[in-house]
Amino acid sequence: MLAAGPHHAAVFAAIHAAAFADEPWDAESFAVLLGQPGVFGLLDERGGMILCRVVADEAEILTIGVTARRRGLGRALLAAGIEHARAMGAVAMFLEVAAGNLAARGLYAAAGFAEVGVRRGYYADGGDAVVLRLGL
Repeated sequence: MLAAGPHHAAVFAAIHAAAFADEPWDAESFAVLLGQPGVFGLLDERGGMILCRVVADEAEILTIGVTARRRGLGRALLAAGIEHARAMGAVAMFLEVAAGNLAARGLYAAAGFAEVGVRRGYYADGGDAVVLRLGL
């Protein structure tokens, strides 16, 4: 895993566009986020990224994406993100995932995340987001 900074924003944007073609984030957005205190990004050279924020003792996965599924990239990125957040003092990690994204929900469940809420109409298409939490 490569620790990323604002100068990696274009790579994050390219991976995000491949993973989320309907709602890609642009390089400027990633550059701004990667420059904020408490935000960290990790890149996997095989085509994956994770972007997280740690505030006080809580971490949040802002986004995670891979260019190819079913190759262990998501699992490796998730594990690295969890460890990095723990090292920064986080005792819990949260994220939102589309209710219908069963592959991602399976990945998070396998890592020990539990459902703690639902955000109705969270996504631009009107879809709900499931809020997940993992104790670190």
